Parts: sequence; C-alpha cells; structure tokens
Amino acid sequence: MDAIVISKFGGPEVLEIQKVSKPEPVNGEVLIQVFAFGVNHAEMHMRKGEWDEWNPITGLECVGVVATCPGGEVEVGTKVAGVMGGMGRSRPGGYGSFVNIPVANVVSVKTELPWEYLAAIPEVYSTAYSCLFTVLDLQPGESLLIRGSTSTIGQAALHLAVDVGARVTATTRREARFSFVKDMGAADAKLEHKDLRSELPSGFKFDKVLNLIGNSVLLESIGLTRAGGRMLQAGWLGG
Repeated sequence: MDAIVISKFGGPEVLEIQKVSKPEPVNGEVLIQVFAFGVNHAEMHMRKGEWDEWNPITGLECVGVVATCPGGEVEVGTKVAGVMGGMGRSRPGGYGSFVNIPVANVVSVKTELPWEYLAAIPEVYSTAYSCLFTVLDLQPGESLLIRGSTSTIGQAALHLAVDVGARVTATTRREARFSFVKDMGAADAKLEHKDLRSELPSGFKFDKVLNLIGNSVLLESIGLTRAGGRMLQAGWLGG
C-alpha cells in the first residue's frame, strides 16, 4: 500500500510517499481503508524529531471505511472515524492507505459530509470533549471562559459547552471575530490580551477556565477562576 513516511527529521519536504506492507488486524483491531486524515500540531513536532514517541507513518486520526474486523465488532463497509489508540506513535498512523487500530478507538459515523471535512473533526472534538467534561467537569449553567476560542479546539469547545448549557465567554485577538463566536453561541466575547481582568466586572471569576493561549496568561487564568473551580491549560497559541 502507499503511505506518507517520515524519511528523516525536518520540514515537510522529508515526507515521502513510499510502498509499505499492508497491516493485518487481529482480534480487537479494525483495519480501516483511509479516505482522509486531519493534520495535527503533534505530527509536526514528530516530523521534526521533537516528540519522544513517534512512528515513521504518523497521523493521530483518520476517516474511512472498515476493510476488515476479525472480531466482528464493526461491520465491513461501515463509515468510521479512528482516533488515537497509539496511531502515529506506538503503531503506524493515518498517513497510509490503510491503518490498523484498536476497536475501542473506532467510531461509526452517519454523515454526508465530504471526507476532507469529516477528517477535521475526530481529534479536535475528542480533545475538546476531554478538556471540558473529563478534566473541567463542566456542568449546565456554569460560567466558562475559553481563551483562544477561534482556534480549532476553541471552536469545538465552544460548540460543546453551549450545547450542554454553559454560559461561555470567548476571547479572540480580533474584534472582527466577536460576531463569529457569538453566532456560535457565546454569551460574551472579549479581546484577548494579558490584562483580561480589566475587561471584566470587578471581582468576577469564572466557574471554569479553558486556557488555549499558554504560559503567557497562565497565572491570570488561574486568578480568573473562582475558589473551588477548575482551570485547564491545553494549548500554547501565544507561548
């Protein structure tokens, strides 16, 4: 089969299309014929040699159809998304014509979205979901600050938080994006900067804070979280 392979560490030019052996699944695994895959920041670091665990065939996610499933957990021909499960790290990832991953990391999908659109969803939304509901334990009616809301994870988190009934304040570096985040359901929009506290009512603090900007606003993000609340840093958009 064809696969995009990291031939050596470096820039995008080190990625080569090569012929490699088609993987053979065993019980508990699914062989997916890949039609599209998303591109993630982690894969860039792997390609550069900046990640401690990587595979020459990278790719943390993919979408396609089930080619083989020895255990019968997923019917052959089912449209699926595959995410994580060691893909691109401890096992070959989604940058190949076929990929072999654990059944637990395969989700069947019913959608008419084009493959290239569908491929942008799995890793982003699974990350946002874990941030909001596994780590932050976001509940309906709680106030949530998303710093960096127009990033891919920020937009996914905004959609999920609004859907569960949270009151979201979203930050962005450009005022022109205020209407964009409000159209997605944000209750309020603020210009992102290192003195965000000055934009809020005196003494106001959030139940939960999702910081996608990074260390440059880490201390302030902690300070904007109420006692007993939770703050999670899950990105480094601003260093």
